[in-house]
Amino acid sequence: MKSLADGMNRILSEGALTVLRETKVLEKKGRSILHFEIGQPDFPTPGHIKLAGIQAIENDYTRYTVTEGIPELVEAIQNEIKITRGYTPDLEQIITLPGGKPGIYLSMISTVNPGEEIIFPDPGFPTYGSLSQYIGAKSIPIKLKEENQFRLDPLDIAANISSRTKLIILNSPQNPTGSVMTKSELEHIAEIAKEHDCFILSDEIYSKLLYDGDFYSVTTPDQASERSLLLDGFSKSHSMTGWRLGYLVGPKSLIEKIRTLVVNAFTCTSEFIQKAGIAALTGPMDSFELMMKSFRERRKIIVDGLNDIPGFTCQMPQGAFYAWPNITGTGLSSQDLAHYLLHEVGVACLPGTAFGLGGEGYLRFSYATSIDIISKAILLIKQAIERLEK
Repeated sequence: MKSLADGMNRILSEGALTVLRETKVLEKKGRSILHFEIGQPDFPTPGHIKLAGIQAIENDYTRYTVTEGIPELVEAIQNEIKITRGYTPDLEQIITLPGGKPGIYLSMISTVNPGEEIIFPDPGFPTYGSLSQYIGAKSIPIKLKEENQFRLDPLDIAANISSRTKLIILNSPQNPTGSVMTKSELEHIAEIAKEHDCFILSDEIYSKLLYDGDFYSVTTPDQASERSLLLDGFSKSHSMTGWRLGYLVGPKSLIEKIRTLVVNAFTCTSEFIQKAGIAALTGPMDSFELMMKSFRERRKIIVDGLNDIPGFTCQMPQGAFYAWPNITGTGLSSQDLAHYLLHEVGVACLPGTAFGLGGEGYLRFSYATSIDIISKAILLIKQAIERLEK
């Protein structure tokens, strides 16, 4: 067989899915595993959204649609941006996608040439670095500092930006740390991008999962019309991870080019799923409010519990549903401790290095699981660490 394209040697998998696959192997062998590795709400998709999808299939909404999305959904997204970000993008600035990840890839390949630079947070969502390598860009990971509550510091961006920088990727609330950037920090980064004439991709998939204060988008200063792109979706806020539905908002000329890429890649997003998306954006949010109430309770329990484990210290996350404890006090590397907890304790979490080199010394726990499971896991981990110390 002939050799594959060079890029296939540069692209990486995602740690959460790798560990999930490993847990399935262990469970098939009879092991009992407590799951904290995968980032998805443990709540079902709300009933009115499921019903909208089912009815759409029954009504034969199963054919091709226009590439940017059916008008009703595009208009609902436009109204969502008006309500949540404070500006109203033109309809031509919006395109729907089968999930959020395609938006990351499409934004990169439409703005960055091989050899140009992409700035992104470290630790950060692994797709940023993996796809950056794949397209032949130069990765510029910016280390997030614990003393800054893991918020990306605009001064660190300014110190690392260059004439070759083409794209800055932001993620707030952030995966994996749960940090939330301030309005002044985001405004500062918008100014830096303007000064250096580069694009910003703002990954706002956790925008609704905020525990205090109001959400602010870095796309607000230019209303996603000049150099910023807003990426959001339905996976986290509406518990629709498997539905695969997201969207991009950006400059008209760029969205037009991305639309052409979509035509060539996958034509359009499934129509019946778009119908469910309309129900999500226009229907009641009672289920979301109950979910956030539960996440708030779980957040306190897991953070308090982790801080009670010898060698662990954990800050309180301000958004999303991840705890990011510092485990340097255990004397073990992130990879070694995560492996030990999975294979010896039966607790599946992720090593910090699954999110970049800046994640060494940390673990990520998704607390999108029950309080009973959280409490059980904390007890098992504490006992296991105490055994290691003897």
